[in-house]
Amino acid sequence: MLKYKTFLLSAMLSFAIAANLTAQSLPDSTIKKINSLFSKWDTAQSPGCVVGIVRNDSLIFAKGYGMANLEYGIPNTPATIFHMASVSKQFTAYSIVLLARQGKLGLDDDVRKYLAWFPDFGKKITIRNLLNHTSGIRDQWQLLAIAGTRLNDVITQEQIIKILSKQQGLNFNPGDQFSYCNSNFTLLAEIVKSVSGKSLRKFTDSAIFKRLGMKDTHFHDDYTEIEKNRAYSYDRKDSAHFSNSILSYSTVGATSLFTNVKDLSKWLMNFYDTKAGDQQDIVTLTQNGKLNDGKALDYAAGIYNVSYKGWKQYQHGGNDAGYRTYISIFPELKTGFIVLGNISEVDARSKGNQMADLLISDKNAANAAKAVEKKRESKVPGPDQAYLKNMLGDYISEEGNTLSLTLKNDSLYYNVGNNAFLLVKDSVRTFSMFYAPAIKFSFSSQPIAQSFNVNMPDENYHFTRYLKKSVTDDQSLREYTGVYHSPELDCNYRIILKDHQLYLTNNKYSDAKLTMAGSDHLLNDNWWMDHLLIIRNKEHQITGFEVNSGRVVHLKFIKLRSHQK
Repeated sequence: MLKYKTFLLSAMLSFAIAANLTAQSLPDSTIKKINSLFSKWDTAQSPGCVVGIVRNDSLIFAKGYGMANLEYGIPNTPATIFHMASVSKQFTAYSIVLLARQGKLGLDDDVRKYLAWFPDFGKKITIRNLLNHTSGIRDQWQLLAIAGTRLNDVITQEQIIKILSKQQGLNFNPGDQFSYCNSNFTLLAEIVKSVSGKSLRKFTDSAIFKRLGMKDTHFHDDYTEIEKNRAYSYDRKDSAHFSNSILSYSTVGATSLFTNVKDLSKWLMNFYDTKAGDQQDIVTLTQNGKLNDGKALDYAAGIYNVSYKGWKQYQHGGNDAGYRTYISIFPELKTGFIVLGNISEVDARSKGNQMADLLISDKNAANAAKAVEKKRESKVPGPDQAYLKNMLGDYISEEGNTLSLTLKNDSLYYNVGNNAFLLVKDSVRTFSMFYAPAIKFSFSSQPIAQSFNVNMPDENYHFTRYLKKSVTDDQSLREYTGVYHSPELDCNYRIILKDHQLYLTNNKYSDAKLTMAGSDHLLNDNWWMDHLLIIRNKEHQITGFEVNSGRVVHLKFIKLRSHQK
């Protein structure tokens, strides 16, 4: 999932904005515009959202739209309790920051100092690596899914610890890359428990929530526990019908904070009027991470530290089941925005920023626009048509992302599915996305490009050219069939041949059709392992495959036996 950030700025209005933000009310015209953002869900027949706006020391706007529970006709209100999904991470991170400030741990300590059960990969993984998502550890949700656990099954902390304790490899060397990983924050929760002697729920209650007066907030570590006034989680079936989106987590750290808009407003204020911890702790929490090569990340410790419209912004979103959550804080303006949704179609991040757009103007918008225009008009020497034509073709990344490069009207496009996106020339071997200039395509200087890199603010992807092959005869396809076993996850998958087509099959899941990208890449629609890289021996015989998919790479399955003859 690629996330793009664009920034427009406006200094002439900065003084006016700062002055206006001292008022503790919203004009009716602004409230009307906010209502229009959520009007789609503002009915008694739909799930919806609760939103809030914080200014200085007050929650100046809070309103619910749609229903918290469709079956009993209970509406969303500012007091409705939501599962916060990944917004939970910043509270886990702050717990670590507070413990570090007390001298009970060091951010550069080895994780295994506190978690003796965690595997020794022969490489130091620090607490800071966990906080910044630079550990290289594989993601727990994908590992569970590959092993046969559906995300709507009951999932416990013990279950995740067990699966992480059996891992035998990393996605990359710690500190070399950024890769968002929920496992990191489950481990952090366990470190809090190891160091403090308290569960994350109890530690955060005493160290954060009680100090801020967040009476309706806790880490929900038992899915059977009854929580009054809770919003239920939904997916849309069609224009008039919805289905329950089940969530049965008894796991904390990466997720499972329960709270409401009223309590969250107090947390947002803590970023600039600190009552739990102090400003030095907030500085530590929001300090941007760095890779081993010194590259700064947008991600800090469980929260992003970025710029929006020229203002410093701390923000994070969350997606679990049908819950969609987002908070953002503008500390310089002492202003914050909250969007909590209980229907999966809500783009909480977009809605939160649209609310911000109603109250916050750009810094230096005119200068920024001129800079963009100047860049686009600049005459950059670029590759000739022969070089462009050499770059055309089909490419696949290590994680199984596929795209093709095509030429249209002397312009280079990259294509994903039926969508084509224009690439703009920046230098001789570098292009950027027209609508997201921060995303760069860097090509090699070889006469015929066989690979290129896609560089994003935090993440990089390497794409390699492949030749499309259409292997259709049963004899060739039968080579891939067999039983494949993962020692790390202790689970099996089979590749079978049915009606001249390969399928990936498992006892827990429906059969998934396999398509081929060349002879060694098998793609399918299972999000948890949608790319299989075939492993062969010196005799070119298939001996297994690697799962290289999203947040899990180099997870090996060994071929045990042929399934069909």
